[in-house]
Amino acid sequence: MLGFCRAIPTEMMQHCIKAADEELNPFTLEMEDYKGQKLAEQIFQGIILVSAVIGFIYGFITEQFGWTVYIFMAGVALSCLLTLPPWPMYRRNPLKWLPVQESGTDDKKPADRKPKRR
Repeated sequence: MLGFCRAIPTEMMQHCIKAADEELNPFTLEMEDYKGQKLAEQIFQGIILVSAVIGFIYGFITEQFGWTVYIFMAGVALSCLLTLPPWPMYRRNPLKWLPVQESGTDDKKPADRKPKRR
């Protein structure tokens, strides 16, 4: 059924898959930075607080506790949607890591190492 795929050169197919993956995947494996984590936490807490207050007021006025829960759960879902994925707005200040260094553990002699305290 997929015999036509054998006619496509493997290198070309891998290049196309890699290019499509880079273009279609906005959620790369880059980590959020510390400022992005702080922003995500503030957004999360703000949405939770606002939805809880609105839910309580609406539920109090209508005398239906169920509406309080529904509005609060909608706020939780919205805050999860906005803060859990690694959106680009959370990765504006990338961390600057030190360059990789060769481990020098093989070069050290036993006399150079500090004795362990007991």
